[in-house]
Amino acid sequence: MSKLHFITKHANEATVKRDWYVVDGTNQTVGRMCAKIAAMLRGKNKAYYTPHVDCGDFIVVINADKVIFTGNKPEDKIYINFSGYPGGKKEEAAKNLLKRRPEAVVERAVKGMLPKNRLGRKMFRKLFVYAGAAHPHGAQQPKELKLSK
Repeated sequence: MSKLHFITKHANEATVKRDWYVVDGTNQTVGRMCAKIAAMLRGKNKAYYTPHVDCGDFIVVINADKVIFTGNKPEDKIYINFSGYPGGKKEEAAKNLLKRRPEAVVERAVKGMLPKNRLGRKMFRKLFVYAGAAHPHGAQQPKELKLSK
């Protein structure tokens, strides 16, 4: 047995440091941008990432109306909502949803990439998406996060 002992540091609510970041969605591909956002909401960019603890940062997405889909996805990708009642299924193409509610496109993409449990719901609450360039989180002094395309 070696005399070297390595201690793994586990994060908890008291030790997690959360930062605020602003992501500009202008000319960003939806899936690639949202995958990076989901990883940051989980805290996977931190050295002390712990799977059962919410280690992630707060993310503000601006210009969600300027995100892009590649290929034929604007016409072919269908978003489905179901009310639970007979005949309550509604379908909408991606280009129509992007025109009508651009925030929903980014929110749904990120939510699908987070864990499907109470921890994932807690992580999702740290995401703020806005269609335009203005946001009300200036008091938190968010840092600009550059995402490569």
